[in-house]
Amino acid sequence: MKPARAIASVLTAASLILAACGNAVTAAPSPSPTSPLPTWTRFSSPTSTPSPVPTSTATPIPCDLSSVDYCIKDAYFVFQRPIAPPGTDSIDRGYPFGSTEGGTREPHHGVEFYNASGTPVLAAADGVVSFAGNDTDQLFTPWSNFYGNLVVLKHELPGTPYGILYTLYAHLSKLEVTTGQTVTAGQKIGEVGATGAARGSHLHFEVRVDPNDYGSTLNPELWLVPHPGNGTLALLARDNAGTTILPTFNVQYYPDRNQPATAAYQVDAFAAEMVNASDPWGEIAAIGDQPAGLYRVTSLWAGVLYEKWVEIQPEKLTLAEFIVK
Repeated sequence: MKPARAIASVLTAASLILAACGNAVTAAPSPSPTSPLPTWTRFSSPTSTPSPVPTSTATPIPCDLSSVDYCIKDAYFVFQRPIAPPGTDSIDRGYPFGSTEGGTREPHHGVEFYNASGTPVLAAADGVVSFAGNDTDQLFTPWSNFYGNLVVLKHELPGTPYGILYTLYAHLSKLEVTTGQTVTAGQKIGEVGATGAARGSHLHFEVRVDPNDYGSTLNPELWLVPHPGNGTLALLARDNAGTTILPTFNVQYYPDRNQPATAAYQVDAFAAEMVNASDPWGEIAAIGDQPAGLYRVTSLWAGVLYEKWVEIQPEKLTLAEFIVK
């Protein structure tokens, strides 16, 4: 896959067109009635005069995206990373969840961890092995021998919207567990490889609601625990009629709002079929594991540049919605 598409320079001031966002908002799908909603904290974007960044000590109150620019949420970061140092435990940005790499590939149902063949693959949480074998024996996609050697784990997760989720680990060179076996978080379950339709040695990692349903995948970035000091940004977008749109976003990191951005990423919306109606946040794009701090998020739609300033907090989920005219 391609390396993360970091943008070497930020937009010049002359290119900025600040446009107001609408106020109407469509509520994201709600979690199961038996699962309590995490606490929300609401914030408005900083004004043009720099002001102190809100902190996590703000009093939690219900958050309404129709009246604020973003919300900060206690997210469901229930899975640890399936690769541990000295292996590469960061998600590759070249082919993130929901991406088609510009229409050249199948929409991505998971994320990639690029590592050498033989790197240990670890269980992301306590669970039971739902399947361990090859997808010539049992299909997990519409195609045989697509994931090669794989392991699927079942996790009981009370307090989350689903109660039970499955994690899938594909393209393995070696399996270390058998179907029906109980595993603990961090236990070695296999080794990275390039079996199936893999392009080079890497771990393909998925989160599924139904282990056998290729269409039930969720974005792992919103379920994996970020690295210390990091959080996750999820984005929604729609027009005034309430129809979901799928723009591209530019996300720029500002450790100091009075200084230039120090990092920036192009974050594409998911392919349309990857916007999961059962997802508790209803996001159409996301970028996880980002340093806490202030971010400028822009999107160009029908020749108009829309902008929001948002904050990411450690081990929290920031949710922002763009409404275009």
